[in-house]
Amino acid sequence: MKKTKLTLKDVAEQLGVSTATISNAFNRPDQLSKAKREEILAQCKKIGYSGPNKAAQILRKGTSNIVALVLADSISYMVSDPVASTFIKGVSSTLQENGKHLLLYAGDSDSILDVVDFVDGFICYGQPRNSNLVTELAVSPKPVVTVDFDIEDKPSINIDNEEAAYRVASHALNEGDNVAIFGLRLIDSPSTCRIYDSPLIDVDHSIAHRRLDGYLRAAEEKNITVSNERIWHLPESDRHFARQAAKEVLTSSPRPNVVLCMSDIIALELLHLALDMGIKVPEELKITGFDGIEEAERARPSLTTVCQSSAGKGIEASKALLNMVSTKSTLPFELRIGETV
Repeated sequence: MKKTKLTLKDVAEQLGVSTATISNAFNRPDQLSKAKREEILAQCKKIGYSGPNKAAQILRKGTSNIVALVLADSISYMVSDPVASTFIKGVSSTLQENGKHLLLYAGDSDSILDVVDFVDGFICYGQPRNSNLVTELAVSPKPVVTVDFDIEDKPSINIDNEEAAYRVASHALNEGDNVAIFGLRLIDSPSTCRIYDSPLIDVDHSIAHRRLDGYLRAAEEKNITVSNERIWHLPESDRHFARQAAKEVLTSSPRPNVVLCMSDIIALELLHLALDMGIKVPEELKITGFDGIEEAERARPSLTTVCQSSAGKGIEASKALLNMVSTKSTLPFELRIGETV
């Protein structure tokens, strides 16, 4: 026989008290004496009642004190990435200070509709792998703040990625250089490959394309042409994918003497492989990164890169959501001159 779920009214009748007393024991402890509350909670536990329905409470009150952080990719990948994990820390610390809870939501999930009724808003970090989530966030009835990409008419937190890429490339490039670019999610492919004539994806919204625009603008100013066969697509900022691209570029003929990388993780993998192969950096190969992670500064030679505060982005995104900010914000970045250029 299927067990019937106890209602608040059922419990009140069994314990011989009012429904308000049961509700106060769980939700408003200041309304009861400590002894009375402990007695009620103990009796509820004995009969298997764990309190009023939380989902119903949220729907009635219209607030849950929970903020969903929609990630660009799977949770396991994002929390292991040093840039993303630092961003998550910035978000969680700010929410905690304001009495809010954090729900991590994977960007490769099917839909946000499962949680939209139970959260107070969404922070979306990076463009989700499932594009359907972007469509749902665009029409969400709950507040949405995006980071590292834009949704029209939604507040966002970004740096000027094109200008940052332009500046680091301008510092690295000289007329006559042979240039390659290691990009991120430029085309629709699960594998590391050159983009050749493949159609580019998310051109209008992706920060990867803004960085590519900056690199190409700097190259054009130095009278350097970078063909599509010299631009690599990496599906993730991951050492495995980076090593595949690094092996290919370092054994290509003619070998580039400059590689512009869209993340420090990618650049560091290229740097390590180049040194293992006896290639002198920066004399024979100049390398730039993007992000400014601690490992890039500790590397020898140290990496020339763009520094952005991932924790600061998380803090500002949380504040924007909590304060119902409606504008788009551009945060500062810094060019770190290392020894790889």
